[in-house]
Amino acid sequence: MKLCFFHLMPYQGLPANFEQDYHSVWVDVPNSLFDPGQGHRLYSDYLDELEFAEAMGFDGICVNEHHANAYGLMPSPNLMASAMARGTSKAAIVVLGNSLALYNPPIRVAEEFAMLDVLSGGRLIAGFPLGTAMDTIFGYGQVPVTLREKYQEAHDLVVRAWTEREPFSFNGKYNQQRYVNVWPRPYQQPRPPIWVPGSGSLETWDWTIRNDYVYCYLSYSGYKVGKAVLDGFWEEMERQGKEFNPYHAGFLQLVAVSETDGQAEEYKESIEYFFKKCLHIHSGFGNPPGYRSVRSNNSQVSNTTTQSREDQLKEFTWTDYLEAGNVIVGGPETVRQHLTHAIKELRVGNLMLLLQFGDMPKELAMKNTELFAREVMPYVRDIWPGYETRWWPEGVTNPNAPAAVGA
Repeated sequence: MKLCFFHLMPYQGLPANFEQDYHSVWVDVPNSLFDPGQGHRLYSDYLDELEFAEAMGFDGICVNEHHANAYGLMPSPNLMASAMARGTSKAAIVVLGNSLALYNPPIRVAEEFAMLDVLSGGRLIAGFPLGTAMDTIFGYGQVPVTLREKYQEAHDLVVRAWTEREPFSFNGKYNQQRYVNVWPRPYQQPRPPIWVPGSGSLETWDWTIRNDYVYCYLSYSGYKVGKAVLDGFWEEMERQGKEFNPYHAGFLQLVAVSETDGQAEEYKESIEYFFKKCLHIHSGFGNPPGYRSVRSNNSQVSNTTTQSREDQLKEFTWTDYLEAGNVIVGGPETVRQHLTHAIKELRVGNLMLLLQFGDMPKELAMKNTELFAREVMPYVRDIWPGYETRWWPEGVTNPNAPAAVGA
């Protein structure tokens, strides 16, 4: 297993009545709610937590890109990744990722990712998300029906910029450049590994498989709902005649570990803050016409995940989140059992762990991270013996990782 510590960098301190008094946490949330002093402290705490995760033996540390929101304070994940590259030396730097269609020209992504790869000594994983509708359509004014086509052309330009050794011209539908000449070029040759975050669109499955990239299902619906999405991905893999390898896919899971099952209720307020406030998103922002294809909108997977999200926000209680698998919570033995079951059900070799969420205090996030690393990580690390990954950075070695049980 590749176990990565994932951080959203949420804004803490939203009003207690936020979900009743404000339209959405994304797109139109007023920045009068943002306290720069609080933000300064949060950035410092969050970078400490990411660096601590490397020290505790996580294989990778992850950041991502979002705009106009209090859900995740990283409009530029590359800035965070540059700090992580200097503050760490062993873990993969996983940027999930840069929303390609938002960059004009997209070679900016090629340049900044190449810088990060060189700065980190070949530890970069380059994430290429299409981007949420909140970020791309409403936040950055992109046209829904052309977004994916623009994204794919930007991808082609970036990958070619990384791999060509001489300047070249690019004449696409959305990008025309007389000279493309990326300095520096990536540390990893011919390019860094590429992971593609997704939320269940059938087009993303197909495109990711054809390009031989890692598909990462990033969802807060939990592994029980996530199984429907990953089953669909593996079925498409088989249909395209691809050999099964668990490292071809990844999944995001909220996890909270305490000394005992009873003590795990210390995470209750943070979980409720996350689901009730951080995910308080106006439904009209999530899937505007043209953002997803008719085929994806009509799929059983899409309908299942959409309904699950609506239920979580409107109806769920602490007990419901636990029973649905939105978050795996408990003492070490309980978490080991449920997480092992989830990994085998999903058949994934890359797991992104969300161990800090909502308004969780730094001390509790550190405790959660350390308990997971010491009491859970060694028991799940060797779930997929015999499989090798070709989607992992060549510059990564982490001798701090706790040994597998029985090793």
